[in-house]
Amino acid sequence: MRKCIRCGSTMVEGCGIKVKGGAYGIVLTDNENKWWGGRIGEPKVAICPNCGEVSIYLENIEKLKNNEK
Repeated sequence: MRKCIRCGSTMVEGCGIKVKGGAYGIVLTDNENKWWGGRIGEPKVAICPNCGEVSIYLENIEKLKNNEK
Protein backbone atom coordinates (compact mmCIF):
# COMPACT_ATOMS: atom_id res chain seq x y z
CA MET A 1 0.00 0.00 0.00
CA ARG A 2 1.49 3.29 -1.11
CA LYS A 3 0.83 6.49 0.77
CA CYS A 4 0.75 9.84 -1.04
CA ILE A 5 3.78 12.01 -0.27
CA ARG A 6 1.59 15.13 -0.56
CA CYS A 7 -1.48 14.37 1.52
CA GLY A 8 -0.95 10.93 3.09
CA SER A 9 -3.94 9.26 1.41
CA THR A 10 -3.81 5.66 0.18
CA MET A 11 -2.90 5.64 -3.51
CA VAL A 12 -4.47 3.55 -6.27
CA GLU A 13 -1.66 1.23 -7.42
CA GLY A 14 -1.08 -0.80 -10.57
CA CYS A 15 -1.92 1.93 -13.06
CA GLY A 16 0.15 2.26 -16.23
CA ILE A 17 1.84 4.83 -18.44
CA LYS A 18 1.02 5.34 -22.10
CA VAL A 19 3.00 7.59 -24.38
CA LYS A 20 0.68 9.79 -26.41
CA GLY A 21 1.22 9.29 -30.12
CA GLY A 22 3.42 6.22 -29.70
CA ALA A 23 2.83 2.58 -28.98
CA TYR A 24 6.32 1.85 -27.69
CA GLY A 25 5.77 2.17 -23.96
CA ILE A 26 8.46 2.91 -21.40
CA VAL A 27 11.20 0.58 -20.15
CA LEU A 28 13.60 1.42 -17.31
CA THR A 29 17.26 0.48 -17.59
CA ASP A 30 20.07 0.45 -15.05
CA ASN A 31 22.47 2.01 -17.57
CA GLU A 32 21.44 4.32 -20.41
CA ASN A 33 24.24 2.88 -22.57
CA LYS A 34 22.90 -0.69 -22.26
CA TRP A 35 19.38 -0.23 -23.66
CA TRP A 36 18.67 -3.89 -24.41
CA GLY A 37 20.94 -5.55 -21.86
CA GLY A 38 20.20 -3.22 -18.97
CA ARG A 39 16.43 -3.56 -18.76
CA ILE A 40 15.15 -3.66 -15.20
CA GLY A 41 11.42 -3.48 -15.86
CA GLU A 42 8.38 -1.55 -16.93
CA PRO A 43 7.24 1.21 -14.59
CA LYS A 44 3.90 1.15 -12.80
CA VAL A 45 1.98 4.16 -11.59
CA ALA A 46 0.15 4.92 -8.37
CA ILE A 47 -2.32 7.83 -8.35
CA CYS A 48 -3.69 9.60 -5.30
CA PRO A 49 -7.49 9.80 -5.52
CA ASN A 50 -7.48 12.76 -3.12
CA CYS A 51 -4.99 15.25 -4.59
CA GLY A 52 -3.95 13.70 -7.93
CA GLU A 53 -0.28 13.12 -7.04
CA VAL A 54 1.33 10.59 -9.42
CA SER A 55 4.07 8.19 -8.31
CA ILE A 56 6.09 6.05 -10.75
CA TYR A 57 7.55 2.83 -9.30
CA LEU A 58 8.86 -0.64 -10.13
CA GLU A 59 6.93 -3.63 -8.79
CA ASN A 60 9.92 -5.98 -8.90
CA ILE A 61 13.19 -4.39 -7.84
CA GLU A 62 15.17 -7.66 -7.69
CA LYS A 63 16.87 -6.99 -11.05
CA LEU A 64 18.01 -3.59 -9.79
CA LYS A 65 19.29 -5.11 -6.53
CA ASN A 66 21.16 -7.83 -8.44
CA ASN A 67 22.87 -5.22 -10.64
CA GLU A 68 24.23 -3.32 -7.61
CA LYS A 69 26.64 -6.14 -6.77
